Amino acid sequence: MTDHQTTRRFSSGPWRRLRSLRVRLIAVFAAVALLAAASASGIAYWLNRDAVLKRAQDTALNDFRVSLTRNVSQLPLNATCLQLNELASLVSGSGLGYDVVVVDDALPDCTASSNPGRYTLAEVPDRLRSTVARQREVTENNPYAFHLYWQRQNLDGRPFLIGGTKVVPTGPTAYMFKSLENERADLNTLGWSLAIATLLALIGSALLAQAASATVLRPVKRLGEAARRLGEGHLDTRLEVEGSDELADLARTFNRTAESLHEQVEELSAREAQSRRFVADMSHELRTPLTAMTAVTDILEDEAESLDPMIEPAVRLVVNETRRLSDLVENLMEVTRFDAGTAKLVADEVDISDLIMSCIDGRAWYDAVELDAPRGIRAVVDPRRLDVVFANLIGNALKHGGSPVRVKVRQTDHSVTVEVSDSGPGIPEDVLPHVFDRFYKADKGRARSEGSGLGLSIAMANAQIHGGTITAANGETGAVFTLTLPTAQPTPPVSPEEDAT
Repeated sequence: MTDHQTTRRFSSGPWRRLRSLRVRLIAVFAAVALLAAASASGIAYWLNRDAVLKRAQDTALNDFRVSLTRNVSQLPLNATCLQLNELASLVSGSGLGYDVVVVDDALPDCTASSNPGRYTLAEVPDRLRSTVARQREVTENNPYAFHLYWQRQNLDGRPFLIGGTKVVPTGPTAYMFKSLENERADLNTLGWSLAIATLLALIGSALLAQAASATVLRPVKRLGEAARRLGEGHLDTRLEVEGSDELADLARTFNRTAESLHEQVEELSAREAQSRRFVADMSHELRTPLTAMTAVTDILEDEAESLDPMIEPAVRLVVNETRRLSDLVENLMEVTRFDAGTAKLVADEVDISDLIMSCIDGRAWYDAVELDAPRGIRAVVDPRRLDVVFANLIGNALKHGGSPVRVKVRQTDHSVTVEVSDSGPGIPEDVLPHVFDRFYKADKGRARSEGSGLGLSIAMANAQIHGGTITAANGETGAVFTLTLPTAQPTPPVSPEEDAT
């Protein structure tokens, strides 16, 4: 697949819809809303999370400190393991739902727990145990040698708050295990609520973007439709101006531009029509004197050999120039018909080979032309106009390229190609783009050459009125002109008046 084909494929279908202004507006609105909602939801979640966890841990730690302080005073010196278990049960019985583990360095084999089957010293993180056991220097700013420390830790996938403190230097150490399952459930509920709120904000922003894009794109769509109609030639297209915003200013600018364009096109059309009428009138006015002059020059040509040898060159010059002027007038009238759109086809189904043979025989070119045209290649054409095309192509090949001139006819599925090649030096590369231009001559110094510079232009117009075309190129032995014609009669173009109805 070529790059051009890839670009064309991506510029249509779903890729084109994805690149539309409406989709981009909705995407931008949705992205902004999603970013704002996600940021607000994230901030709200983390603030609430810290607040919930701080409130839960502060409540539990304060209660643990108070309950431990109150109950440890009843513990005797050199307490037994049973008494440590009683202390763990008393401290954990405050009703806040935490369990207590009590250990004493004097009883290394005893681990007192309010829930022995679930909590032991092994569940306490090593870092927390080492921190709790570290004694601080008592100062004016630090009246206690030991402090209460805490850490949030997952145990078997469940969140816990674990706190610990040493009561006295020679006394036991107590650890608290507070489950944060309820707080996690509350935070999960909050998270889902914020996610739903974010989704609703996203949907709302998409609906808002849809409404906003409809408001913005409706005038843009009307502007695009008006520009398309203006490009198709409907110069009376105007937009209805509503409001005073930027889109209304754009509509006013379009209307002013369309009005100015309409005026300029009308002025140019009037000038063109005036020029065409002038050329047509001039050509018609010249035909009458040219007819008389042609009759006189025919008589002079017949009597040229009996005239004074001093007069004969002048007579032949007058004869040649009169014929050249007559051909020029006929060509100008034909060009005027094409420009005015009055040239019509009188089509008939003919054999292309017979038509070319008739053109060659009628101009006595049969000795200088090699014809490769199988019989049976038929097409619906105007024989008179196609004869003009063949005469121009073969005549130019003989005049500028030299014989032998080769004419080859071939048929494809729905078209016929006629290739005319000569044996000359070919066409200069800088001349090739201009060979079908009116009045163009490759040799600027030969302003009075026999040709008028309209022959190939008229040949191209006759080919185009058939729905075909002519191309010029250089072959191996000289210039090559290729005429391509459809085998069926082309559909006549629809005029703007008929299209409007």
